[in-house]
Amino acid sequence: MDKLVIEGGRPLSGSIAIQGAKNAALPILAASMLVEGKVTIDQVPRLLDIEVMLNILRDLGCRAEHEDQTVILDTTGANSSHIPETLMRQMRSSIFLMGPLLARYGEVTIYQPGGCAIGERKIDLHLQGLAALGAEIEEEGSRIVCYAKRLKGADVHLDFPSVGATENIMMAAVLAEGVTTITNAAREPEIQDLQRFLNALGAKVIGAGTDTITVEGVDKLTPCRYTVIPDRIVTGTLMVAAAATKGSVVLRNTYPAHLTSLIHVLRRAGVQIAVDGDIIKVGSASRPKSIDRVVTSPYPAFPTDLQSQVMVLLALAEGVSVMKETIFEGRFKHVDELARMGADIRVDLNSAIIRGVPRLYGATVEATDLRAGAALVIAGLAAQGRTVVEQVHHIDRGYDGIETMLQQLGARITRASAIANNPVLP
Repeated sequence: MDKLVIEGGRPLSGSIAIQGAKNAALPILAASMLVEGKVTIDQVPRLLDIEVMLNILRDLGCRAEHEDQTVILDTTGANSSHIPETLMRQMRSSIFLMGPLLARYGEVTIYQPGGCAIGERKIDLHLQGLAALGAEIEEEGSRIVCYAKRLKGADVHLDFPSVGATENIMMAAVLAEGVTTITNAAREPEIQDLQRFLNALGAKVIGAGTDTITVEGVDKLTPCRYTVIPDRIVTGTLMVAAAATKGSVVLRNTYPAHLTSLIHVLRRAGVQIAVDGDIIKVGSASRPKSIDRVVTSPYPAFPTDLQSQVMVLLALAEGVSVMKETIFEGRFKHVDELARMGADIRVDLNSAIIRGVPRLYGATVEATDLRAGAALVIAGLAAQGRTVVEQVHHIDRGYDGIETMLQQLGARITRASAIANNPVLP
């Protein structure tokens, strides 16, 4: 297994362009199955999850090439609506294919998906939404089969604004007969990007970014070329890393409006942030300030995907902070690993009480999931001494060469598998 070896204590400095958004690219790749022909998607990062999705599409009969940051996907030869269990278990986002395959073929066979172990993430809302559109659903163990000659538009209300369920229902409704209205829809920027892509194919979708989305079904879609939005979580991770290391960085190809809640939190912590178009400048020369309360909630509130990273910053702050997690119950697994590095954090149910310490110390730690892994990398960058982060495959699911990215900003970080047993840091 790969390890990241980090020599900490160096402020990040320099300029870097942000990769395309994984959480936008995955549903867009899935939505490509709604159309027959060649679709070109630009700014697609080279990530483990992306490669799993492309492998699933290949298994379904598509031709898929991923060169540089561009995916060329030809769905003409697609001849199956059965997703193998082995591939589905590799990535939760494989569930996005359920709506498009059902809409195109009238049936789909899937299995309970895999993914990060960050708590319970049921697919009930996905199934309820498809059932509302007229799908018949049979479940046998982990196997789920959906049938529908043609889906019919309906009013769908989500008990919780689930991003995945919102996107799956949107995609299924695009080829349904009639009008579908989704209320209490999730509002994330990735949903807005999916709407733009679907409309570029010829769909009629409005309302993404609000809690009500309306889809008017069409008979046919036409292939297109599309560019994925920048990744707000990668942007946020680098912003926090700059602040935690008392550095100064310039991030290009960003979408600052997607990061309003994070910018607000960082400014409360004393971090200097300047925004100019798609450029964000982040600087911090002093110890951060504590924040009495940060609460994760669905967009546009503070994102759960940046909770662990910001916790590292607050672990170095002067004073006591409280972080409350309301989305996933298993998202404090990084706390024990941060404690190995000298952090003073106590978990009480879904809240973490963080008593800031003057410094963290290098240690050997384990990435338990994608965002926890990113947080441990930030901790290693800020810590005194050497940190080794194990189980890097989790991090590779969301960051396109995180060590290369950070090296561009002056970090002393390297991947142990690429060199000898005793890596020499750059």
